Amino acid sequence: MSQERSGPVERMERHQIAVYLGAMAAGALTGWAAPAAGPGLEHAINPVLGVLLFVTFLQVPAAELVRSLRDGRFLSAALVVNFVVVPLVVAAMFVLLPADQAVRIGVLLVLLCPCVDYVIVFSGLAGGSARRLLAATPLLLVAQMLLLPGFLYLFMGPDLADIVETGPFVEAFAVLIVVPLALAWALQAWAARRPAGRRVSDAATATMVPLMAATLLVVVASQVPKLGAGLTDVAAVVPFYVAFLVVMAFAGKAVARVFRLDAPASRAVVFSGATRNSLVVLPLALALPDALSVAAVVVVTQTLVEVLGMVAYVRLVPRLVPDREATVTV
Repeated sequence: MSQERSGPVERMERHQIAVYLGAMAAGALTGWAAPAAGPGLEHAINPVLGVLLFVTFLQVPAAELVRSLRDGRFLSAALVVNFVVVPLVVAAMFVLLPADQAVRIGVLLVLLCPCVDYVIVFSGLAGGSARRLLAATPLLLVAQMLLLPGFLYLFMGPDLADIVETGPFVEAFAVLIVVPLALAWALQAWAARRPAGRRVSDAATATMVPLMAATLLVVVASQVPKLGAGLTDVAAVVPFYVAFLVVMAFAGKAVARVFRLDAPASRAVVFSGATRNSLVVLPLALALPDALSVAAVVVVTQTLVEVLGMVAYVRLVPRLVPDREATVTV
């Protein structure tokens, strides 16, 4: 019976890039064909995202997380690339962005937060250490939520208090991070003690790819109708997102070299620095005042660019960081 279940699951995992691209295309078509469905789909974003993050955290054993904290070089490299190098790259781009405040806030929200979900998938496809990224996920999530308000203040100045409310940030952290993480670890504890818990855990883990596809479809379909008059400004940020992917490939490699990581860990650092947390920060963008509604579309646009970029990354990063470059095995 398990073999019958594993067949479709393995096929979806093997072709997940095509599945994600198809989901986004379907979402775009849905958004254009049925724009009236946008508000309803928008309300579905948080629930489907919460379930996706629950399944993501379910793959991070609590005991493995404790052990990962001893992997000092990798964690240090991941923190440096995401919270030192990335802000510097964003700062260099910031002055060149369109002057529209909503566009700038959208770019800041999405580029300053590292991805915690499909980065694990893409890194694994390129020979990166998915295990290390999985174990670092909770730390990266907590760090970005703590640092994001400060980063936004540095870029936007004191006027930020009149634009962004702290309530949605706290709510998003609780609903999308604390609750899914607690539920995932509770299920892990059950699975460790009871066969029924193990079966439930295995079944939940097998839903990762369809959940990611559903999330991408809902997000894109809900935001496409909002493009409207803001299409020009939104299109103007696409080159910045492309440039970010190019720069971070080499920046991530440089950071990995400084910390003397082996090839799988180095590739994981490259992917961690390049992929952004658009799905988790989207609720923050949606909570902005109506006058800044374009910010959410700017965030979703980054997702579209990034998934296409990841197709290239999966092929190119192994060449950028070949196995022979390994210096230390950790």
